[in-house]
Amino acid sequence: MIHRYPLTYNPILEYWELIESGKETVSHKVRVFYEYQANRILQPDPTAEFVYSPKRALHAVEFIEGYCRHSKGSAGGKPFLMEVWQRAFVACIFGWIDDSGFRQYQEALMIVGKKNGKSTLAAGIGLYMMVADGEPGAEVYAVATKRDQAKIIWNEASRMVKKSGYLHYTRENQRGVIRTKVGELTADYNDSVFKPLGRDSDTQDGLNVHCALLDEIHAWPPSLRDLYTIVTDGVTARDQPLILETTTAGVVREAIYDEQYDRAEKKINALEEGREIDVHFMPVVYELDDKDTWKDPEHWKEANPGLGTIKKKKQLADKVARAIANPKAVRNLLTKEFNIPETGSESWLSFSELNNQETFDIDALRPRYGIGGTDLSSTTDLTAAVVIFRVPEDQNVYVLAMFWIPEDLVEKRTKEDQIPYDVWIKQGFMRTCAGNHVDDSDVVDWFREVQEDMDCYLYAVGYDAWSAQRWVKDMTEQFGEIMTAVPQTMKALSAPMQQLGADLTSKLVNYNNNPVLKWCLANTGILKDKNGNQKPVKTSNPRKRIDGLAALLDAYVVYQDHMSDYLSVI
Repeated sequence: MIHRYPLTYNPILEYWELIESGKETVSHKVRVFYEYQANRILQPDPTAEFVYSPKRALHAVEFIEGYCRHSKGSAGGKPFLMEVWQRAFVACIFGWIDDSGFRQYQEALMIVGKKNGKSTLAAGIGLYMMVADGEPGAEVYAVATKRDQAKIIWNEASRMVKKSGYLHYTRENQRGVIRTKVGELTADYNDSVFKPLGRDSDTQDGLNVHCALLDEIHAWPPSLRDLYTIVTDGVTARDQPLILETTTAGVVREAIYDEQYDRAEKKINALEEGREIDVHFMPVVYELDDKDTWKDPEHWKEANPGLGTIKKKKQLADKVARAIANPKAVRNLLTKEFNIPETGSESWLSFSELNNQETFDIDALRPRYGIGGTDLSSTTDLTAAVVIFRVPEDQNVYVLAMFWIPEDLVEKRTKEDQIPYDVWIKQGFMRTCAGNHVDDSDVVDWFREVQEDMDCYLYAVGYDAWSAQRWVKDMTEQFGEIMTAVPQTMKALSAPMQQLGADLTSKLVNYNNNPVLKWCLANTGILKDKNGNQKPVKTSNPRKRIDGLAALLDAYVVYQDHMSDYLSVI
C-alpha cells in the first residue's frame, strides 16, 4: 500500500474545519452531516457502538489515490488525487466501525450536481471494494436503468485499471491483480468480479452483492423498485456490504429517488437534533438551499463541491446566463446543476413548491367541519376524493385524501403505467373496488367514514358538473343539500387554482404527505388564456393522473366561494 498520509490525518475534520470557517460553501444538509461526524470524532462517546478508525479510513483513501488513475482529459494517466470533500466522503464510509471491525455505513447516498466527478469517485470505491476490502469472492455491480447506463461507471473503472501499473494484470505485468475482460473485471487472487447490471441484463436473481454502485437513481421509474430490492436484498450474506447511490436530481416523482431523498431528509433532521436514526445509512446531499439564489455565484458550490476544479465555473456561468435569457431552460438548469427536483417543463408547480412533508394527527386537530371535493373516474382515470378543513387559530389548510382503482386492473395498470398502485394500496392511500370499474357508492361510504369515524361533518362538497347524477342524488340523501356543482371552466377555476398554488408554495396546505396526491400535483400542467386565466391540464404523458388535484381544486373552489361563512362555523 502506498502511504500518502500519517495516521494523524483526518479528512473529515479537515473538511469540517473548512466548512466551519467559511472557506468551503456547502448546503445546509452537508453542513449538518459533517458537523455531526466531526463532533463524534472530537468528543467521542465511550459507550458508542461505532468508533472512528483512522487506519481503516485511510486504507480506502490511499488505495484510491495510490492505485486508481484518471482516464480522460488533461488528467488522463495521472493518479486520482481526491479533493477534500471526496476524501471526507470516503473516510466516512470506511472509517466508522464496530467492535467486530464491521463498518457502520452500509448504504451511502450522494446527491451532487452533474460534472462533479461522481462516476470517477464511484468507480474508485468499486475497485477498492473489489480487491482491497478483504472480502473473498467479492461481487461488485454497477447498476442502472439499462446495462448501457450501468457501463458508465463500469467503463470508468475498467479504464482506471488499464491506466494503473499496479492494478492491471497483463502477460507483461503479472504483478497486477485485475484482469479486464469484455463486460467484466476479475481478480484471481480473491475470486472477485466487477460487472455492469441493468434491468435488461440476462440475470438479476441469485446475486451475492458485496458492493453495488447505483447510478443516477433520479431516472429510475417506479417499475425499477424491484431491481433496487433485488440488489439490496442481495447483500444479506455479506458482513459489511456497501450500496452506493450517486445521482443528480430529476423529474421522475414518487419513485426510488424521492424515497431516498425523504429518507435522507429524515436522517439529517435527526442528526441536527443530535441523534442518529437509520444508523447504517449515510446521506450527503449537495443542493441549492434556496432555489431563488441560482443566479448568485456565491451559492453555486452548495450543489457543486467540485466547482472551479473538477467542474469549470465558466461553463456553469454560461449555462446560467442562457437560462436567464431563456426562462424555459431554468427548470432543467435547476434540476441538473443545482439539484432542485422538478416535475417537468409543462408542470404547474415545481417539486419544491408542491412538496410538503408535514403530517398531522386528525384526532389532535379535531376539526368540526370540512369541505369535500371529488373527481369521479372515467375508464382510465382514478377516482379521487378529498376533504379539506381548517381549525381555529391555525392558518393551515389540512387535506384528507382517498383514491380508488378497480381491483381487476391493479396489476395491469401498475405494470403499464409504471406507477406503484399496488404499494399505495398496501399503505392505505388507495382502495380497490370489486370488478373492473369503480363503484361510486364507495366514495359515498368514505365521506361517511370521515363524518362518523373522524367526527368531521361536511359543510359542502364540490364536484364536476358532469358527474354522475345518481351519485349526486346519493350524496344528497346521505348528507343533505351540500352538493355544489363546479364548472370546469377557466372562469370558475382560475382564481382558486392560483390561490391553491400560492398556498401550496407557502406550505399552508398540509396534505399529510400523501404520496398519491403529491404525484397528482406533480403531474399537473397548466393552460392559460391571453388574459392570464388558467385551468389544470394533464402533462404530455397520458399515464400520469391529475385526479387528486382535480378533486382538491373542486374543494378549493367551494372553500374560496364560502370562506367567510365556513370560517365562522369551525
